[in-house]
Amino acid sequence: MDRGRVYIMAKTFEEINEKIKRGEAVVVTAEEMVEIVRSKGVERAAKEVDVVTTGTFAPMCSSGAFLNFGHTRPRIKAHRVWINNVPAYAGLAAVDIYIGATEPTVDDPLNKIHPGTFEYGGGHVIEDLVSGKKVKLVAEGYGTDCYPNRRVEMELTLWDFKDAFLFNPRNCYQNYNCAINLSDRMIYTYMGVLKPKGGNVSYCSSGQLSPLLKDPFYRTIGIGTRIFLGGAEGYVVWHGTQHNPEVPRSEKGVPLGPAGTLAVIGNLKEMSPKWLKGASILGYGPSLFVGIGIPIPVLDEEMAYYTGLGDDELFTQIVDLGYDYPQGEVKPLGYVSYKELKSGTIRFQGKEIPTFPLSSYKKAKEIAEILKGWIREGKFLLGIPQKLLPSKR
Repeated sequence: MDRGRVYIMAKTFEEINEKIKRGEAVVVTAEEMVEIVRSKGVERAAKEVDVVTTGTFAPMCSSGAFLNFGHTRPRIKAHRVWINNVPAYAGLAAVDIYIGATEPTVDDPLNKIHPGTFEYGGGHVIEDLVSGKKVKLVAEGYGTDCYPNRRVEMELTLWDFKDAFLFNPRNCYQNYNCAINLSDRMIYTYMGVLKPKGGNVSYCSSGQLSPLLKDPFYRTIGIGTRIFLGGAEGYVVWHGTQHNPEVPRSEKGVPLGPAGTLAVIGNLKEMSPKWLKGASILGYGPSLFVGIGIPIPVLDEEMAYYTGLGDDELFTQIVDLGYDYPQGEVKPLGYVSYKELKSGTIRFQGKEIPTFPLSSYKKAKEIAEILKGWIREGKFLLGIPQKLLPSKR
């Protein structure tokens, strides 16, 4: 595929949406698209397929929810807030708060007894809310003439909040490092427990199903892109924090390390605990597993080509979390394909090393299938991006 070539637009978002409305759109998952491209070729795949669905389900630390718990009698201007003993940020307005997925409870011993278990945190609060459980909210105020109340305690379900929406500043990383530990001791990281002297490696991507790996130059994704988020409809609202399209790329044009990211939003009251799961990462902290799926329109041959890349064509870099990463020196020690990672072992520095994923390929596949069904049934139209993600090409 000639990445310098200018491709004539074969289809538009509008044309594909009309086909979806008529029930005529050809929709396949990214896994299916790999086989279609290999059996029929890029040109034919571009003509036949309209939409490719993707999916990922993994810990996404930069996540959280905006909540409005409603005005009390007498009114309170919340200064400090806790939900199930997890601090929430109250520096917004009287009863608007934000709870972050990685915030632990106030009495968590953290890593004082190493490694800490971090059994409950903001991600678990979010899961409890979408599960329909009651949570205890405590708010303290300093008292003003118009907001005289200084303390309230209440038990609430998700439906008792006036407003509740998931807003995640950085999700859906476009590729991520393969982690190894070359130190002499066991380490506990956000990439899992890594054995000393390169005893194992971890990775966190669905590979050929991963959304941003299917559109490496963000030609179809931007502000207004409609997505599967936490089991409901959501939207891309901006590029995510740490978005970096300038990382080294493979000969095929796909990033070889952490690159693009998404900021996403959706109605928490429509989401499911199946696709938002609180996580406890040993020795690191609480987090939140998030399910995301993005439909990629096949506008032309180039999009057919990229959506058809398989695990054996998608690579990530191996990074040492024992020495290099903690010191801020992230240098690739080699590259490995997702096919190798998913096989259960990779070969590194002359030896076979077992691998383990933090992400779930099974759930990513299920998300892609669900999204395919929504589109085929005409329930889900493509969101036309009003501004594409920043890209360098």
